Amino acid sequence: MEDYRLIADRIAADIAEGRLRPGDRLPPQRQFARRHAIAASTAARVYTELARRGLTVGEVGRGTFVRATPIAPGPWLSEPADPSAGRVELGMNRPGASPDHAALLARGLSGMLRADVLTAALWQVGARGTPEARAAASAGLARAGWTPDPAHTLFTAGARQAIAATISALVPPGERLGVERFTYPPAAGIAARLGVTLVPLEMDEDGVRPDALRAAHQRTPLRAVYLQPTLHNPLTVTMPPHRREAVAATVRELDLPLIEDAVFSFLREDVPPLAVLAPDHTVLVESLSKRISAGLTVGFAFTPPALTEQIATAVRSGAWTAAPYALAAATRWLADGTAATIAAAKREEAAVRQRIARERLAGFTVRADERSDHVWWELPAPWRADTFLAAASRHGIALAPAAAFTTSPAHAPHAVRIALATPSHQVLDAALGTLAELARSRPEEARELE
Repeated sequence: MEDYRLIADRIAADIAEGRLRPGDRLPPQRQFARRHAIAASTAARVYTELARRGLTVGEVGRGTFVRATPIAPGPWLSEPADPSAGRVELGMNRPGASPDHAALLARGLSGMLRADVLTAALWQVGARGTPEARAAASAGLARAGWTPDPAHTLFTAGARQAIAATISALVPPGERLGVERFTYPPAAGIAARLGVTLVPLEMDEDGVRPDALRAAHQRTPLRAVYLQPTLHNPLTVTMPPHRREAVAATVRELDLPLIEDAVFSFLREDVPPLAVLAPDHTVLVESLSKRISAGLTVGFAFTPPALTEQIATAVRSGAWTAAPYALAAATRWLADGTAATIAAAKREEAAVRQRIARERLAGFTVRADERSDHVWWELPAPWRADTFLAAASRHGIALAPAAAFTTSPAHAPHAVRIALATPSHQVLDAALGTLAELARSRPEEARELE
């Protein structure tokens, strides 16, 4: 009997040499077995081997298809090997500082050129930063009836570090962390590296469902829950007041720590955070990378009094503290209003980019918020996410698939997140026009559009 791996090798060669193309459907396993004169069990092993190699993808009720792109060896949404490679970046949101904003930032740093000030800015700081930094964060990040308590403000080298420290402090290895069904990929990666089990929680049009949170905790207790209640990434959902109250009440009832990811909240300052409704249970994580510029790696963890020292210890032991110079610069920009000016401009910019997306993607099933930096696009049949990503890539456009945001990639919907913040208006408009043209064609016709 022929080894199933040799048969898989031949199919792999057909894929590599173009005889089987991305999106092609393989025959049903019984038909494949008859064609190759092998047992049905051997055919099943061939198909399993092809999927293991990342060459095919199976879809319940539809069959097995040649995967459009191989499984990436690194994590989803990883950094490109060469950021200057010329592709249109719609996969990652990297809002930088415009020339006007850079001039504002430069003026804010002028006072740091004094030798004594610079010496202080280069001195090591701990998780609690400096009194000036705590006061500036409290005043500069307050919104909608919420003002951070300077006494319980911690500083990290970015939002990811704040998330890592908080998960590390609250969820021991082997224990369970509740997350929305679609969640921030680096947060999922951090949990995996810490040995934490993710428990996906069902969502609806208003965000995570409180009954799903309660049921998950009752099955096997959770140690904490991580949520994005404002401009959810990737779905753009902002929890309405009634849902926020219900989630906060559930967290209080279950006595469950909540990690609130608020990095996009500066685009919706009209919405109070969950920390207002469950202050004794909520650790609110913030960052300046979206608010000011992607290269500014300063993050915040605003903690309940009972958890401050525990999380501060995790920040120190994980070496997740903020860089002193970056923290000193951020303190000045928060205190002198520069951060607020740039955030206001970015809110206006997000609305402009959403209008471009709305015009270019008219007629498609797109979920968006006019204040968000991204949209969620449910692709029209017969497109699948992997074949659409491959077609977009051939046009030099990078996107993020739904599978990047779920703990069960095999069951992800055929959807993509489009990040709007990075390219110029002209490039964004052209790229979205290209994507719309692709979506209106069929996968087998897409190459004719190149």
